[in-house]
Amino acid sequence: MKRIMLTIAYDGTAYFGWQKQEGMPTVEQRVMDAIGKLTGESVELIGASRTDAGVHALGNVAVFDTNATIPGERYTPALNSFLPEDIRVMDSKETEAEFHPRFDAHSKRYEYHIITGPVANPLETRYAHYVREKLDIEAMKRMAEDFVGEHDFTSFCAAGAQVKSKVRTVSLAEVTEQNGHIVIAVEGDGFLYNMIRIFAGTLLAAGLHRIDAGSMPDILSAKDRSFAGPTAPACGLKLCFIRYK
Repeated sequence: MKRIMLTIAYDGTAYFGWQKQEGMPTVEQRVMDAIGKLTGESVELIGASRTDAGVHALGNVAVFDTNATIPGERYTPALNSFLPEDIRVMDSKETEAEFHPRFDAHSKRYEYHIITGPVANPLETRYAHYVREKLDIEAMKRMAEDFVGEHDFTSFCAAGAQVKSKVRTVSLAEVTEQNGHIVIAVEGDGFLYNMIRIFAGTLLAAGLHRIDAGSMPDILSAKDRSFAGPTAPACGLKLCFIRYK
């Protein structure tokens, strides 16, 4: 028995998130089906990040255990031959039997992309949230600075999250302009349910002058979801990469 580590990229538009759900198309199920066709085994796939419906990824990580004799690096082309075009294994290798893609992660980096202007470019709206109004980028930058650090992020957690603690450490939260996109980059040791999309929606509210750019400390201390902004649409969010210890 050996453990295989996969780095997976996907366009999440057509899927109900990463985690398998009965009767619903998910990324995890598609990858498990491909492994089954290749090895003839029914495997458990353990993913690092359970991305939501419609969210994209450049580098999600997952592992599975197998008795197949296929070399680790050969799973990349082999699995891709069974996967739909909107899911791709970017890298594969054999790893330690004890390695866990979620518990061994040091940090995860996400980006939320926004485009603005009088007309939405149809070639971009699949991967970015379109906002017609002009945004105050400096206000968004100021608000993002106060998101960094160890906080109780209850105000940025959607209802239904089943976690004991809502304390997380965010090491990076910044807003930049890249190739016509406004990019919100966030990196931290872990994230709550819809946390980054709520953060993006709150920054958007600040950029539209609907929320005071200096109100982040008050929003955090309130520990109340109603104090933060709306949840931004899934299309603009992507998991960029995961750092390991």
